[in-house]
Amino acid sequence: MATATQNEDHTRSAPVENLSKNEPLKVGSNYLKGTLIESLANASTGSISADEGQLLKFHGSYMQDDRDLRKNRRAHKLEPAYSFMIRVRVPGGVTTPEQWLAMDEISDTYANGTIKLTTRQAYQFHGVIKSNLKQTIEDINLSLLDTIAACGDVNRNVMCNPNPYQSKHHAAVLELSKQISDHLTPKTPAYHEIWLSDEAGEKFKVTQEPEPIIGDSGDEVEPIYGKTYLPRKFKIVVAVPPSNDVDIYAHDLGFIAIIEDDKLVGYNVTVGGGMGSTHGNTDTFPRLAEVLGFCTPEQAVAVAEAVVSVQRDFGDRKVRAHARLKYTIEDRGLDWFRDQVEQRLGYKLGEEREFAFEDNGDRYGWVEDEDGNWHHTLFVQGGRVLDKGDFRLRTALREIAKVHTGDFRLTANQNLQIARVTPEKKSEIEALLKEYQIDATFERTALRLNSMACVALPTCGLALAEAERYLPDLISQIDDVVEEAGLAEDAITIRMTGCPNGCARPFLAEIGFVGRGPGRYNLYLGGGFSGNRLNKLYRQDIKDSEIVDTLRPIILDYAQNRNEGERFGDFVIRKDYITATVQGSDFHANLRPDVVAK
Repeated sequence: MATATQNEDHTRSAPVENLSKNEPLKVGSNYLKGTLIESLANASTGSISADEGQLLKFHGSYMQDDRDLRKNRRAHKLEPAYSFMIRVRVPGGVTTPEQWLAMDEISDTYANGTIKLTTRQAYQFHGVIKSNLKQTIEDINLSLLDTIAACGDVNRNVMCNPNPYQSKHHAAVLELSKQISDHLTPKTPAYHEIWLSDEAGEKFKVTQEPEPIIGDSGDEVEPIYGKTYLPRKFKIVVAVPPSNDVDIYAHDLGFIAIIEDDKLVGYNVTVGGGMGSTHGNTDTFPRLAEVLGFCTPEQAVAVAEAVVSVQRDFGDRKVRAHARLKYTIEDRGLDWFRDQVEQRLGYKLGEEREFAFEDNGDRYGWVEDEDGNWHHTLFVQGGRVLDKGDFRLRTALREIAKVHTGDFRLTANQNLQIARVTPEKKSEIEALLKEYQIDATFERTALRLNSMACVALPTCGLALAEAERYLPDLISQIDDVVEEAGLAEDAITIRMTGCPNGCARPFLAEIGFVGRGPGRYNLYLGGGFSGNRLNKLYRQDIKDSEIVDTLRPIILDYAQNRNEGERFGDFVIRKDYITATVQGSDFHANLRPDVVAK
């Protein structure tokens, strides 16, 4: 197995001036501590420095400002309306009712009164001001959740299928998600020192065991990451066929549960997926993960560390836009990567086992498991849990959490599952769903139920266009066409992001929108319904006012001329609206002649 010392030697082999600016910052941060303590104590500004902002990401937070207010505040010579987004890790997406109530209270006490359910099964808070940042993170830890490694150049929240219809296997994949998450959590004491009082520190066990390794120089050393951590962020998921709700092919590392004779025998291991790209830079592209091999359940954690360590040692630390695992594998090849992993494991991976995915969406409503318990999946538009006018989703879920004896499961599609509802509690929870009118999935088209959007404006500093605030209205307009075509009950995946970083995984959608500028988007078509194929650029820089008129003839054509059982993404390829994207390196190739670069 690779060691932290190997990592440090590898990083030092490149001259500092050739490394991206984040690399020496990490080395000099004293294992992510930097000057964050001093900066948090500075009450003269609501901001922190750019370098501190990079380190803060490793602790689970980003500094943001309200872009709706920028112009006005600039006119009055005020600094931007700075606040902080905090992301809460939830391995496997499972939390208790008590933890839900704690998140609900935090959203009111310190944030903007809403809870964001992310596309990676995490909670997210927005609008936390600097003076409340420490107390908010401590309160999160007191609920037995944490924020460390929710962002930054490390492994982030480990996802798994909520799996309401194969419950006996959910326990196993959830346990694997937690084991991998714990194993790959940074061991730096900086998180404890900066954010936690003695009471919270006693509850925060991840960084207490094992003890940090002491290096030859007497410094504390990260046993897996070393001083430089990873070249870029790293994402891991666990899927259970036939559901690909976690979008296994979009992630750096994935484990596909193989069930034979109703027994979980192991996992197909996938590597090299990733969504991010950069407008105008054809050297960047989304990429699908590939199957590396097969491992047993007992081998999975070791496989995860081996994959991470290879990326740690060979990922590009010079160009951050080229630093993800997908480019390491694209440049060096899957066979080379497999050989590196197997060298560190000391054994060979097995041959890929047979599996099949059917979709990458959620299954709404009630599902009974083999133990007689019930699971109810709710649609949450944009993942935003809030009260707005007569729509009181947050209040409803608070009341449900007070009586619920099972758990809550955050899905990879920004939705929420009220899980393990006992037969005795089912009628009580059904009554609350009806009282607050949050269970009306029959009033929503299948298009809306298969939609997803990133946060984008006004808080995300990378957003070029709207997403979460705009997509619901756009779907309402497209729904008119969908209903005219008789497709209201036909699922089509539709996703929107405000920039090409791909947080809502738009490049896997059958209809995908990626922000180019205010009111302008790239329109992509042809993703696979089960998340197994990338889409292709159909229109570049399309105005929001042109979207419905552009999609209308295609949707009507699909309704009239599709083959039996044919999905929308397959149809647009068969009818030559676009060509298929075989792999990420083909993403920018074979575009329609009328898709002109601007």
